[in-house]
Amino acid sequence: MKISGVIFDFNGTLFWDTELHNKAWDVFLAEKGFSLTDAEKNKTIHGKNNKDILTSIFPFPLTPEMIASHGAEKEKIYQDLCLETDMQLAPGAADLLTFLQHEHVPFTIATASEIGNVEFYFEKMGLDLFFDRHKVVYNDGAMPGKPNPRIFEKAITVLGIKASETLIFEDSISGIEAAENAGAGKIIIVDSNHADHRRWHHQKIRSFDEVDRNLFKNQRIA
Repeated sequence: MKISGVIFDFNGTLFWDTELHNKAWDVFLAEKGFSLTDAEKNKTIHGKNNKDILTSIFPFPLTPEMIASHGAEKEKIYQDLCLETDMQLAPGAADLLTFLQHEHVPFTIATASEIGNVEFYFEKMGLDLFFDRHKVVYNDGAMPGKPNPRIFEKAITVLGIKASETLIFEDSISGIEAAENAGAGKIIIVDSNHADHRRWHHQKIRSFDEVDRNLFKNQRIA
């Protein structure tokens, strides 16, 4: 089996920002009179879109307008925190992306982030050096959250490849489940937050330098 294309989750995978998201949620929820433990964040927040997160936290129904307003408020907190950092891609990511470009291996991002954050990342991190903005798949408000596989299925379609020939990089539990549900030929777990991944036997990395480049030369997947 060969690898014909690559899909990257973004938050916690290409951009190690889990602590920033956690802090932003802490600030936002404290203002609303709520709080979450780290374990609750792992289950409720990581890999999920804002709609799913907010509706699971608040004990009363939220209107679409409330979801949009709360989401925008939290993301403003998050972006301000990001701007206090150097906002670099994950270790080894730039080298791997350069290699994929050189080898003409198609790749894109599939992220639970909304368009405002996607544009923020492109502007502040220079993502257009590697990625075609128009091929990035993001939470458009109608996209079901992970572990639903729709976001990866759409990215696979955008790349014009078979699911069985797709490599997906993920970090969150819901994201790994979504990649499996999408039928990805290979999944590599990016251990950016030292989460508990013991239930899976997928390769786990701490740097993209650990990725075997021979995977992209039409060799069989181990």
